[in-house]
Amino acid sequence: MTIAATAAPAEEHRLAALWADFGDLSPTRLHAVLRLRVDVFVVEQACAYAEIDGLDPLARHLLVEDADSGQLAAYLRLLPPEAGGGVRLGRIVIAPARRGIGLGGYLMEEGLAEAARAFPGRDVELSAQAHLLKFYRSHGFEAVSETYLEDGIPHIDMRKAAASPAAVQTRTGPIHP
Repeated sequence: MTIAATAAPAEEHRLAALWADFGDLSPTRLHAVLRLRVDVFVVEQACAYAEIDGLDPLARHLLVEDADSGQLAAYLRLLPPEAGGGVRLGRIVIAPARRGIGLGGYLMEEGLAEAARAFPGRDVELSAQAHLLKFYRSHGFEAVSETYLEDGIPHIDMRKAAASPAAVQTRTGPIHP
């Protein structure tokens, strides 16, 4: 995929996306995922918490990497539904140097499409940082809780109703934010 940057229209970012189960992640890719998550969620957001929560082995992982260097640009994980619950998207993160080029929208579209393919008929849930409420609403999520503090950061629980199988599409071609 090629993503045209919004700040400099002539600049393009050659990125490759892949879905992987935990056991299929190479040690190098797993290290890149954990490093990006810690760099953003623990260091940048100044939030000391247990980033390695034991759920990664259960999840599907979406990695977006620079096609030339292999450097991780963005990531999210998809957790299977628990009894009676929805599929969960989480650990949605974009490397600071890759922000502002449309990767957030790409991650959401791919995450929602994979959730519908892997778990048809299941709602999709996430715990959003409250300042991103408008972004998640633009992808069909609705707030299902009041704002609460999680590790000192305001969050809100959100849910998107299950997509009909006919509505599930996979994005192809270039991404133009």
